Amino acid sequence: MLNTILYSTTATATGGRDGHAATTDGALDVTLGTPKEMGGTGKGNNPEQLFAAGYSACFLGAMKFAASQDKALPRVPADTTVSATVSIGPRADKGFGLKVELTITLPGVERADAEALVAEADTICPYSHATRGNITVTINVA
Repeated sequence: MLNTILYSTTATATGGRDGHAATTDGALDVTLGTPKEMGGTGKGNNPEQLFAAGYSACFLGAMKFAASQDKALPRVPADTTVSATVSIGPRADKGFGLKVELTITLPGVERADAEALVAEADTICPYSHATRGNITVTINVA
């Protein structure tokens, strides 16, 4: 539940997976295309790519926020990376489902400290909140 809305944005898609999507402010404007693996041309971006980019960026932001709020957590090095692999496939019941794997690299940070920071970020990230209990998300600290 939201207590206060800090920011809202609106994006509109036309044409489905082989169409176009843009935000109303013009900051994002993409041509959409179905991946070759799903019978498309592979030209353009697809929703899974956009979700992977959003989740990875948001999770890294949550790590930075967690570190700023709890001085016992390690600082986030500038060369930290979060990679999100988003997979799509048919569900056993009906339709399609997603699976996500996050891989976090925190150069120079001790493993136990990195794991503590990542665990805290997972409690903060809105993408983690949205996916928890809905899809399989695996988090790896490299």
